[in-house]
Amino acid sequence: MVYNYTPRGVCSRLITVELNNGVVESVKFTGGCNGNTQGLAKLAVGMNAEDVIERLEDINCGGRGTSCPDQLAKALREALENE
Repeated sequence: MVYNYTPRGVCSRLITVELNNGVVESVKFTGGCNGNTQGLAKLAVGMNAEDVIERLEDINCGGRGTSCPDQLAKALREALENE
C-alpha cells in the first residue's frame, strides 16, 4: 500500500511511504535536507513500521517541536491505520 502524507512544521513537503504487511518497503521525501532524508529513508526500508515509529517519534529539530524523522513516524502511524 502506498500512502502520501503532508508533513507539518518541517522543510519536507511530502512523504510517500509504501507498506507491505506492516513492513516499510520504500520511503520518499519531497523537499527537506536531501542527504538526511535519503539516509533516513534507506534506514527505514525493511524495518517493521512500528519499530521505526518507536525510534523516530518525538525527535525535535531546532526547537520546532517536530522533525523530518518525527513526521515520518506520524506518516507511518497514519499509513498503518489505513493499511
